[in-house]
Amino acid sequence: MDRILVTGGAGYVGSACCGRLLSRGFSVEVVDDLTTGHADAVPDGARLNRFSVGDRDALNSLVASKKFDGVFHFAGKALISDSVSNPGPFFDANVVSGVSMLEVLRKHGIRKFVFSSSAAVYGSPEVVPISEDHCRNPVNAYGESKRVFEQILRWYACSYGWTVVVFRYFNACGGGWHWGERHDPETHIIPLLLQAASGRREYFEIYGTDYPTSDGTCLRDYVHVADIAEAHILALEKIQTPGFHAYNIGTGASYSVKEICQAVEKVTQNRIMVQQAPRRPGDPVLLCANPQKLRNDFGWEARHSDLEEIIRGAWEWEQTLCERALLRRAQG
Repeated sequence: MDRILVTGGAGYVGSACCGRLLSRGFSVEVVDDLTTGHADAVPDGARLNRFSVGDRDALNSLVASKKFDGVFHFAGKALISDSVSNPGPFFDANVVSGVSMLEVLRKHGIRKFVFSSSAAVYGSPEVVPISEDHCRNPVNAYGESKRVFEQILRWYACSYGWTVVVFRYFNACGGGWHWGERHDPETHIIPLLLQAASGRREYFEIYGTDYPTSDGTCLRDYVHVADIAEAHILALEKIQTPGFHAYNIGTGASYSVKEICQAVEKVTQNRIMVQQAPRRPGDPVLLCANPQKLRNDFGWEARHSDLEEIIRGAWEWEQTLCERALLRRAQG
């Protein structure tokens, strides 16, 4: 049985990928300092090791004690607005700690590495849908930290014979009764809208209504986290030769902020109060993937990324969170 080390496995996408690995018979060890992750998100069967990937001694001890066949790296900081106003911690967490981790892995001969990157590496695209060879010119420090770490991984693949797969996610989303997004603060559009629909939030803010789009709001490509998890499994199965391989994970379709608002109202049957707010620094107008390379190489398809399916599952999770909040209040 292959053993996979999953950094950030207590987070949203990381925990979903842990679940998919376990269902396929892999052994899973999680490293997460729980700064933004949740211990109860780690699925049964995966062992949680609570420390930062930048802790060389702790990571060295873990890796020395067990044989790992590969690494899924999700750990890092991801709040775009903060990365614009305070970039230092993003380069520290996403680059400095990342290199520290890579050196421990190299010391122990681990050479198969799958990296959770982001469409933020592209910045404001010149051509859409975006293919993997599009120029990378990030407009925020989060995207820049991902771009820099990708370049570092390219050198590891070239110089040390590593097999590196980089997945550039577009907007990861979705959920179900027992799992979903739990960010603090929450910045993602679908959970924010659902909080407004459930009454946990008074209103939803649209950041910018003067973009050069059909309705004045930003356009994004939304992909279900289950489809992202499947791509990670395929990476283990399909990529065997050393080298650097980059793939977009998206659907090739984009929706505006206002269109997402309308879709959430349709699924929840609840009216959402909306307020307009100024643009946020670092927000590109349009992000939309060309996922053809992933389809061609892996046979991957976005099987769960129908917009209404995404919202229905995320609405189930929002209702679960509301029930938990009511229970906590009842218990004092």
